[in-house]
Amino acid sequence: MGQTFAEKVLARAAGVPSTVAGEVVDARPDLALSHDNTAAIWRIFKGIGQSRVKYPERLAITLDHASPPPTPKHAQNHAEVRQFVAEQGVRHFFEVGRGICHQVLSEEGLVRPGMLILGADSHSTHYGALGAFGAGVGRTEMAAVWATGELWLRVPETVQVVVEGTWPAGVTAKDFALRLIGDLGADGGLYSSIEFTGSAIRALSMESRFVLPNMMAEMGAKNAVILPDEVTLAWVRARTGEPFTPVYSDPDARFAAVYRYDARTLETYVACPHTVDNVVPLSAVAGRRVHQAFLGTCTNGRLEDLAAAAQVVTGRRVATGTRFLVIPASSQVYMDALRHGYVATLMEAGAVFGPPGCGPCMGNHLGILAPGEVCISSANRNFRGRMGQPEAEIYLANPAVVAASAIKGIIAGPNDL
Repeated sequence: MGQTFAEKVLARAAGVPSTVAGEVVDARPDLALSHDNTAAIWRIFKGIGQSRVKYPERLAITLDHASPPPTPKHAQNHAEVRQFVAEQGVRHFFEVGRGICHQVLSEEGLVRPGMLILGADSHSTHYGALGAFGAGVGRTEMAAVWATGELWLRVPETVQVVVEGTWPAGVTAKDFALRLIGDLGADGGLYSSIEFTGSAIRALSMESRFVLPNMMAEMGAKNAVILPDEVTLAWVRARTGEPFTPVYSDPDARFAAVYRYDARTLETYVACPHTVDNVVPLSAVAGRRVHQAFLGTCTNGRLEDLAAAAQVVTGRRVATGTRFLVIPASSQVYMDALRHGYVATLMEAGAVFGPPGCGPCMGNHLGILAPGEVCISSANRNFRGRMGQPEAEIYLANPAVVAASAIKGIIAGPNDL
């Protein structure tokens, strides 16, 4: 019987001929990611009697979650991270303002098809868009990776999601991600490898593809992948000269479940407070008062997303009483948006730009909500208190809906303008 993508990647990482779903292996990641939490991991690392990282060349560290630091405590944390980087000789370090870890590592060519990437961030599933096995791990697990260069993992069962047909106008990868999570539930992919395929998936741009594996963290997935095609391979080759070997599931691989969708039946969706699987069509919540619209994050802060928002707001103004916050996912996205004129268009409409990074996504700063406020966001989570205020409400939607809602001051789509 054939093997799945997950079984093959973990077999290579474990140095064994093959694996089967459910087997536990000692896997050696090609890349180990951490961010502002590096200082906390370092304390755990020292607490287990360690002083030197075994493979510092495999570490990648960004300062992105509270960037620039909003408090003296955050500034001290960043100082400790810089000290760790210097002491351990970490080459892949990205300072305040470079952007969100998942976007930056992809742009820098550090992520390649067939790699195993473990990250101390739940949305490390993101790397599956480039044909890598990306999985989030805890801080203690990451300390163990630093110390030994490996970590035991259970080989996940694979769930295949097949999307055929043509995307309707205005329907995006974000809409399908929300629909899938709404259909299967927040635990619908628990410890699974989610494999996306089908003509509609292959029709997506590279930027749109990142949305799907990223959002699968909200369904409990261990990893998610879009198997590499020429779009993927061209994107990777443009950013790295390092060798790589794409990995594909065998035609006779066994899947735990297969879900099929016709893209033509999809529409625009919104995730309502306070869970990502509380998903309804846009029309069901249209008209809800919005105090803040937030465009950004590792899910939808790329150039394509800023372009969609700029198209919506051209010649219009943000509604009185509503704030429109835009935070590019990386400095590269920011510079490209400047060159294309999207920044000027958005600012002329009344949008406020923040420095590249996570912004208010996890409630640290740069857009925290007040009690009773409502935010519509292009982010990946809408849990109670996620943006710093438990008495606020967060709705999730695609970038064009976020922009249209900023203009109207209520939840709305571009067709409502």
